[in-house]
Amino acid sequence: MKKYQTTKTFGHDKGYSCAFRQWNAKTNCKYLHGYSLGFKITLEAINLDDNNWVYDFGDFGFLKKWLTKNFDHKLLIDENDPDLEFLRTLDEKDLAQVNIIPKISCEYFAEMTFGFIKQHLSNQHEIKVVSVEVSEHNANTAAYFE
Repeated sequence: MKKYQTTKTFGHDKGYSCAFRQWNAKTNCKYLHGYSLGFKITLEAINLDDNNWVYDFGDFGFLKKWLTKNFDHKLLIDENDPDLEFLRTLDEKDLAQVNIIPKISCEYFAEMTFGFIKQHLSNQHEIKVVSVEVSEHNANTAAYFE
């Protein structure tokens, strides 16, 4: 069966700069550190739309807004971080925009993003989200697929 795919990339240059830590890591990842995250989204369809597209690249504004809200200049904190209460005070003192989430990893950031896109496109039955990749930089990338 024929299928078409399209890929949208929000590169490191877009400025989704965030900091986080993997509090239970045995490496330097246990310390607060940051990246300008990159996102790569792949969509798929069996048929093309009236414009002969899988999806209009100009319609990704919904995702740009969501990425900004969740990752741009945010301090991402694992809800199980033993220093959660202290880190939350950084937001209260207006020192950081703290975003508390269930897990910290690029794999989970990809899963979060995948789920959001899938929900947003749920009324467009012809389009399937194939994958979301999240990269810290060109050497470290994680992906989520269903």
